[in-house]
Amino acid sequence: MRFIAFVLLGFALTAAPSFAQDKPATQDSPAAQDNPADTNSILLEKLKADKKLIVSDNMQLTEREAKGFWPIYDAYQADLHKANNRLIAVIQSYANDYQNETMTDQKARKLVDDLLAIENGEVQRQKSYVPKLMAVLPPRKVMRYLQIESKIRAVVRYQLAQNIPLVE
Repeated sequence: MRFIAFVLLGFALTAAPSFAQDKPATQDSPAAQDNPADTNSILLEKLKADKKLIVSDNMQLTEREAKGFWPIYDAYQADLHKANNRLIAVIQSYANDYQNETMTDQKARKLVDDLLAIENGEVQRQKSYVPKLMAVLPPRKVMRYLQIESKIRAVVRYQLAQNIPLVE
């Protein structure tokens, strides 16, 4: 499980927008020649594969269990990706207001509502997948999978919390 922190540290650092003002790259710089979208896409695919490997290593699935589990896992990850995109949009909105010093009470209220909706969605998503998982895995392995997902989310959230300043 220690590897989770290393893998997801990269995700957390690349998924959250920077709160520091970076200098734009000049056309002659190597950063301008690289395509950040391609780099992020490659990194995201690597992280997904690493996460799947971590889950696989920790789940200890039989062949029969694996046949039922992996399609559910893939569907869950697709739903999780949508939720992560919503969270990133909220963080980006906050980052813009933080950097530009344009946070208002109205914007803060909307961010609070958005964050609570994301949190509620996370619980609802887990509830909706438990019966599917219970249909293909024994309860202890369902619990193990939920623990693995929870630990991964905790690492990501911790990293985000460290890098996102408090609202002023």
